[in-house]
Amino acid sequence: MGLRAVKQQVLALLAEAGPLPEVDYSGRPEALLAVRDAEAAADVTLPVAPELADKLAALPWHQVLKVLLSLFCHNEPAFRWRAVSLLGPLVAELAEQDMEAARVMMRRLMWSLNDESGGIGWGAPEAMAECLVWHAGLAEEYGHILVSFMREDGFFLEYPPLQRGLMWGLGRLAAVRPQLLRQKKAPDYLLPYLSSPDAAVRGLAARALGLLQTVAARQPLQALLVDRAPVIYYHRERLLTVTVADLAAVAVRRLA
Repeated sequence: MGLRAVKQQVLALLAEAGPLPEVDYSGRPEALLAVRDAEAAADVTLPVAPELADKLAALPWHQVLKVLLSLFCHNEPAFRWRAVSLLGPLVAELAEQDMEAARVMMRRLMWSLNDESGGIGWGAPEAMAECLVWHAGLAEEYGHILVSFMREDGFFLEYPPLQRGLMWGLGRLAAVRPQLLRQKKAPDYLLPYLSSPDAAVRGLAARALGLLQTVAARQPLQALLVDRAPVIYYHRERLLTVTVADLAAVAVRRLA
């Protein structure tokens, strides 16, 4: 089956899944915390749209992966986020069969964030994090790279939209492998992002620090409790509308 035919099938499957539901939790941090805790207790690594992942797994894997990568720039959030989410379990399965092939995929994501690649790297930090969530071996090998995207002496991502993706990815990984991120000193590098001029970066950094239970973040998080700037972010098949203050409030409660 050719790449064009695979792409048509992947697009059709994603279209069948429909748009992402939008939920407004603005001003309701208690409800936001309850939803997160319930989902975390169920299984934070449960695949998005399991039946969709099964159908994609029946197609030629390498071509499916190429198609998913191409969808990171899609205008429709449902296509974009499902591509990111589905890449994780597929790359994890690839790693079980051929670890070097999985490494090639990780390096491809890293390269897309390099200025020399000629691209922007849309979706790459989120997709890298999703792969690390799904596979412990990849997490051990590439966890420090994800953290280095915050470091000015590392592979620092300067563009705010990419920083938003990085903050989301760190939060996703923090929910599943918090000890790994603590070992890589991620909390130290996350703290400055609480003062970012970008609301989504501030809010998602607060979310990640709360999941990492970073006690040193308590005071700057409390300063964000009056920050009513809106943030829209993806969380397990939904687009949630919140405020920076909501995310900070949830994070502070995780420190209790």
